[in-house]
Amino acid sequence: MQTLGQTAVVTGGTRGLGLGIAEALAKAGYDTVTIARGPGADIVADAAGPGLAERVIAERAPSVLVLNAGVLPDPRPVHEQTWESFSAPWEVDVRQAFEWTRAALRAPLAPGGVVVLMSSGAALGGSPRSGGYAGAKAMVRFVARYADDEAARLGLGLRFVALLPGLSPGTGVGDVGAAAYAAREGITVAAFRERLGAVVTPEVAGAAVLEVLADPAAAAGAYSVSAAGLTKIE
Repeated sequence: MQTLGQTAVVTGGTRGLGLGIAEALAKAGYDTVTIARGPGADIVADAAGPGLAERVIAERAPSVLVLNAGVLPDPRPVHEQTWESFSAPWEVDVRQAFEWTRAALRAPLAPGGVVVLMSSGAALGGSPRSGGYAGAKAMVRFVARYADDEAARLGLGLRFVALLPGLSPGTGVGDVGAAAYAAREGITVAAFRERLGAVVTPEVAGAAVLEVLADPAAAAGAYSVSAAGLTKIE
């Protein structure tokens, strides 16, 4: 990959899979910019905030966007949720995907640019202990598809790719999920994690993003991500 002088922006890039992705991009030679609400980010901000994407794209001219920001899902069953807790992933995960994708198409990014939207394996099978998380991640996948169609229609030369990693204990979201499902089944977290086998780590997520970027001729679409690598699902 020709990365010298290229900028990559990673939302939610200071912890978990986002941190692994940011580190992989930096190691590959990208000038990597992380965005998160907590300390340690290059830009401390709400990635879903209106206007942020337009400003960062105008100032940094990135060739790569990785849209990974999200809220920790509420692990209570559906009947114990409130609408506010249930819809939180839509307000953060989906909105940040929408805001940045919209800005990438409208700016637009320079031809050859790639936007990677981090969805989840939960978008395929559901996730009854995470409120609206699974539906939100399904919408993130749809946003990638819609945007890729529009980029092709407009002749922008951009790719939009959705990655769907499996449950990833050792990250914030993964730890919440592992604890919730272990309790639901009446087993220990350790036993639940052992049953999962090899899982997606931050390093695996970083490698997956680099694989997507490595082949400019590769078709956009959606890929499941496992410890074994990428599998095209559409």
